[in-house]
Amino acid sequence: MRELTYNEAALEAIAEEMRRDPKIFYMSTDTIPPLLKEFGEQRIKATPITEAAFTGMAIGAAGCGFRPIADWRQVTFCFVAMDQIVNQAAKIHYMFGGQVPFPILFRASVGGGGLVAAQHSQSPYSMFMNVAGLKMFLPSTPYDMKGLLKTAIRDNNPVISFESSRLMGRKGPVPEEDYAIPFGQADVKREGSDVTVVALAWLVHEALAAAEELAKEGISVEIVDPRTLVPLDAGTIRDSVQKTGRLVIADEAGPTAGFSAEIAAIVTEDAATFARLKAPVKRVCALQVPIPYSPVLESAVFPDRNRISAGIREVLR
Repeated sequence: MRELTYNEAALEAIAEEMRRDPKIFYMSTDTIPPLLKEFGEQRIKATPITEAAFTGMAIGAAGCGFRPIADWRQVTFCFVAMDQIVNQAAKIHYMFGGQVPFPILFRASVGGGGLVAAQHSQSPYSMFMNVAGLKMFLPSTPYDMKGLLKTAIRDNNPVISFESSRLMGRKGPVPEEDYAIPFGQADVKREGSDVTVVALAWLVHEALAAAEELAKEGISVEIVDPRTLVPLDAGTIRDSVQKTGRLVIADEAGPTAGFSAEIAAIVTEDAATFARLKAPVKRVCALQVPIPYSPVLESAVFPDRNRISAGIREVLR
């Protein structure tokens, strides 16, 4: 099977969907040359650096029958549009009594690795998970990126595509035929029997590397990639933990009120799963600090395969 990068898979999904549906158009402060060349300025809109404005434009266009894609680029750029996102996009379908769909795809890169310091190395997806009315996903492979983006573009609700900055150039197999990955379906990236690791995006690959090393010692690690944050596939996670009896959660965001806390809650609040736990749940997250610009300090803040391995050993004691 051919291989594409994470970023190439995203652009291919968008181009294919734009060919399929003429009501789709794209807005970003940076134009994407391949899309601009094929679809022209009428459908690929280069906007001023006004995320609040073009986020609001996307909501209005969606209500008028279009299917806009609004690319915030780095997730922190969307903070100036929080009113439009939280008070309008997330709630407007409900407030209109379900009479009008609002199909919008928002794109945003998250995570570290790019040395873009405290303001732009964040992974604030839990802030948006707290808002009813938004769907969101975070793919770890080019295959998942393309399939989930297609589902998002076809969805009649506002969806946020969180995309790992660290993975943009990573290659992986992507089928040429059309496919879409349903929301709410986690993927078991590696089967195991001793401990479950629930990991997101770049940390899926770090967890796989840790599992490979630990396998040499006879430790069997199962790795679950949720893929979609909302809706969340709690069933697959609970089934895995019931099998292994141990849980480590790896997240590039900080631990406080984060995604890792949500996973810990859905496991421990379920009586059948809680009864199978052989050790306390372990979270391996970024430190709860602003992300430093220094490469050495940035590396110290974020979890990696070594910290995941240490977490696995801790729950196996």
